[in-house]
Amino acid sequence: MASNIAMDSETSAKIRLENPYETVRQLASTNAVVLFSMTDCCMCTVAKRLLFGLGVGPNIIELDHHVAGPDIQAVLFQLAAANGREPVPAVFVGGKFLGGIETLMACHINGTLVPLLKEAGALWL
Repeated sequence: MASNIAMDSETSAKIRLENPYETVRQLASTNAVVLFSMTDCCMCTVAKRLLFGLGVGPNIIELDHHVAGPDIQAVLFQLAAANGREPVPAVFVGGKFLGGIETLMACHINGTLVPLLKEAGALWL
């Protein structure tokens, strides 16, 4: 089951005070799977459905609803630009940047996604 990021005001204020790189690092390192998304992005929906279908409950950060969304998106753009990809969806597994929808689908097709998810503690099968 997915859990959209829901923080109490103290936690939210703490993350807002830090720079966006630290926000991304903190979210990615404290959750088995994090999906940075936009609510109207069709490829984000595909990524969510794939992860849900595998039985993963990713922490979903909807950037268009997050206080630091534009700043976080700028960080993700820099990560994705290194690979010539779109900044969302951005998937982190086990604290590491996996990539966007193309990487996620490629890992699923070539059979490496489930072992990554198990290693990160997102699957117990």
